[in-house]
Amino acid sequence: MKDPVRTEGAQFVKELPERFNELGSFIREQRSSARLSLRRLSELAGISNPYLSQIERGLRRPSAEILQQIAKALRISAETLYVQAGILEKPDGDTDLSRHIFADHHLTEDQRQALMRIYLSFRHENDDHADGIRVNSTADTGAGEQAGPTTTGSGGD
Repeated sequence: MKDPVRTEGAQFVKELPERFNELGSFIREQRSSARLSLRRLSELAGISNPYLSQIERGLRRPSAEILQQIAKALRISAETLYVQAGILEKPDGDTDLSRHIFADHHLTEDQRQALMRIYLSFRHENDDHADGIRVNSTADTGAGEQAGPTTTGSGGD
């Protein structure tokens, strides 16, 4: 009879290297999309060339701090790498458009940055607009309730 703890533990250990391989492959894809050499990315991220190579090959598990440095050098969100590494859960429902933009190897780096600026400005504008609707509708309701009696009272004097 198989020991359930040992079997589950072996499965967990098996999943970790796969996770590291996927993370390494993702970083390699992002680096290629950004048209950066391994050496250049290691310089930008402030980590050694051999260490980055080992991360890309799935041989090392980078810390959250190292992932943040790599993300900054690749100009992607650290959260994207945290999800790939299994540090954070993948967000539900909301697609990560920025990840897709930066992963598109048909675009130049300048084009990716321009798309991200436009996308973020639209998001910011829509967030402000949604906040304004909530604030204005609340303010209108409150003002209407208060203005009615005040107007009527001052008009009768």
